[in-house]
Amino acid sequence: MRRIFLLLFFLSAYRATAQVYVFSYFVDNGQDGLHYAVSRDGLNWKALRNGASFLTPAVGKDKLMRDPCIVKGPDGTFHMVWTSGWWDKIIGYASSKDLVNWSEQTAIPVMEHEPAAKNSWAPEVYYDKASKKFLIYWATTIPGRHKDVADSEREKGLNHRIYYTSTKDFKVFTPTALFFNPDFSVIDATILHRGKDYYLFLKNENPKPAEKNIRITKAPKAEGPYPTQVSPPITGNYWAEGPTAAEVGDYVYVYFDKYTEHRYGAVRSTDMEHWEDVSDQVHFPKGIRHGTVIQLTEKEYAALKAFEN
Repeated sequence: MRRIFLLLFFLSAYRATAQVYVFSYFVDNGQDGLHYAVSRDGLNWKALRNGASFLTPAVGKDKLMRDPCIVKGPDGTFHMVWTSGWWDKIIGYASSKDLVNWSEQTAIPVMEHEPAAKNSWAPEVYYDKASKKFLIYWATTIPGRHKDVADSEREKGLNHRIYYTSTKDFKVFTPTALFFNPDFSVIDATILHRGKDYYLFLKNENPKPAEKNIRITKAPKAEGPYPTQVSPPITGNYWAEGPTAAEVGDYVYVYFDKYTEHRYGAVRSTDMEHWEDVSDQVHFPKGIRHGTVIQLTEKEYAALKAFEN
């Protein structure tokens, strides 16, 4: 009897702590909203709800929900930000207790104070345990503000840098400030905390010569400053964007959108220096576009489990 009790105890504890990986993403142009895929091994991903949307976008000029990024706060509430339109000065925001039922969507006016700002792309939200606040960061072009890049006309004059704000309650925000200012056009930044360091993965967006690859820089604090001397590309001889990172077992996986090939790829590492391309080993739902990974326990995943096909 005691053995049965212990077995049930350990099974219960396992279900509470076992990791489930949920990928939030969009399809097409982002007009139909939020999608999820789930994995337990970091390699095989399956769409939930037969690939249907969980939330329809309601803010922004274009009412899109591109690049959805979700983070869990210290009280268990999930917070999501997204790109609401191609040329918006705002980003979208909503919160949820279970990833299924979402709050009213609101607009965070991150670049409204900059008359010349062209856009607010691929926002990410990260909870910094050290400072007990949320960092929200995104890419914006402000013409003439930064060193120009070759052939920027081909990029519609876009020359991005990463900006950010912080908040403790998503009601009051610090003034928008420059977060990462390298000598190249940069988009799609994402943070991973591992050991004593905070790793910033990012896309070098320079068009000539074409880079379009994922690089890394690191700092001892989530807010940086991050050195602008970044790593060599960790992705291969293809164009990649929208990195998102997760620890799966002994590996750190970085997933990214191989957007010219219309498929997803991945690299992984055990030491954050040597990267193995495992794009041929990962399997994602058809049509998946730029998203982010969150790690959940089985208990936290309970509400979404009902939507497994």
